[in-house]
Parts: sequence; C-alpha cells; structure tokens
Amino acid sequence: MNQHLSLVSLVVADYDEAIAFFTRALNFELSEDTPLGGGKRWVIVRPRGQLGSGLLLARADGPAQRARIGDQTGGRVFLFLETDDFERDHARMTAAGVRFVGAPRHEAYGVVAVFEDLCGNRWDLIQSVKRN
Repeated sequence: MNQHLSLVSLVVADYDEAIAFFTRALNFELSEDTPLGGGKRWVIVRPRGQLGSGLLLARADGPAQRARIGDQTGGRVFLFLETDDFERDHARMTAAGVRFVGAPRHEAYGVVAVFEDLCGNRWDLIQSVKRN
C-alpha cells in the first residue's frame, strides 16, 4: 500500500489574507485556488518547491468554526516547518513580520523557534539534527 499525508486543513478568516501571509511571510507557493461557488474556494499552499503535503486554507463557515480560528490545538504547537537553513529562514521570516514567541533554542533534535501564523496558530521552525 502506498499512502502519504496530502493536506492539512487550516481554518482561516479570509482566503486572500491567508494566501498573502503564507506566500509573502512564509514564502510558500499558491498551488491551487479554485472557486467552488457560494464564495467557497479550494485553496492550497505549499512550501516552495514541494510536491507533497500542503495546507488547505479553509475559510471558517459559521460561529463554531470562527471560534477555532487560531486555536485549532488549544495553544500547542500545531505545525512544523522544517528547513535546511534555520538562520536564513528565521531572518527572512522575522524581516517579513512573522511573530516569533521566543528566541531560537538548541535542542537534542535540532534548532527550533516557535512562531505564530496570521491567525495565532503556533508553529515550529526547525532545522533537525541529521542522525545516522
């Protein structure tokens, strides 16, 4: 059996605002933006150059979903953005206005810093330690 994780749905307030954040601040690519009717869209963003996993930006529909914007995991780190050059990406993201909630840390598994997306969801920017 051949399976892979394709998309993770991220509840957002506004499609265009979310697209702008992910493509400008995080340097992601807009992979797809298809109108579905009734104001809904199928919007996928991915880290630049990636063909695999991506985020489905899902505009909140109704009060229950709006209440979850920015708090999809109760304040825990939700997503992990792995990089091959932590210093480069940390500096670029900081210059783009990304809010890091603490200084970079050196852990046994790599260099990491927690940041928040435009909605307040927490992410790790991480450069993993290569293990043999």
